[in-house]
Amino acid sequence: MNKKIGIIGCGWLGTHIAERLSNRYEIFPTTTTVSKIDDFKSKGFHPTLVNFPDEINHDMTAWEVAPELDAIIIGIPFSGIRGAQISMTEKRQNLLNFLGNYKGQLFLMSSTGVYPDTEKEFTEDEQPASTVESEQFILEQFPQTNILRLAGLMGDQRLLKNYNISNLDQLVNHIHYADICSVVEKMLDHQSESKVYNIVAPIYPSKEEVINAQKGLSYDGERASVGRTISPAKLISELDFEFQYPDPRYFHL
Repeated sequence: MNKKIGIIGCGWLGTHIAERLSNRYEIFPTTTTVSKIDDFKSKGFHPTLVNFPDEINHDMTAWEVAPELDAIIIGIPFSGIRGAQISMTEKRQNLLNFLGNYKGQLFLMSSTGVYPDTEKEFTEDEQPASTVESEQFILEQFPQTNILRLAGLMGDQRLLKNYNISNLDQLVNHIHYADICSVVEKMLDHQSESKVYNIVAPIYPSKEEVINAQKGLSYDGERASVGRTISPAKLISELDFEFQYPDPRYFHL
């Protein structure tokens, strides 16, 4: 009998994860969009329509299926853009109420935006989850939560060449969705708990290098040697993880 996994906030990334895991798990996604319900059902998923507003929803009750789930992945963003002070206390409380007293494996999709905008390499130890408001709130109630700090999400049509980009000499911290799926799959298999990992491709080209590669153009400039980079060394070491897409210049291939 298949195990069961919940994905709270099953958007672009959550759907990729669901499709990757659907041959091994029954998928229970949540969405705020009515039109997605039939789409999820057509894929054999078991969707729930639920919203997490910015004010307390006094009618929010614990997710009925939660006690049956082997793992839950939380894909709702609970932090603002780097440096922005946005109060999400009540939105977070709605999520905590929805989770009830869940005891299983838990994942929170966070962001490498928790690190300062400083030109250096950052590791997880330099920004413990206990010091990050958008991560610490869930650990207080669910200490088993795995925190995955995702770099810029790329793959499919999410390619740098498709966006209006500035600061072309800036180094990128990107991750292909397929590698995020692989990390989650491996952590599920390992029954990982209370881990904090940077999920970032280990090569850091400049934006211009990435865009040129995606357009089939050569790059004649010098690679910047200094920039803000996020290290995936802990992930690679502890999970013996190999990236399918280590170089953002080739995410489109």
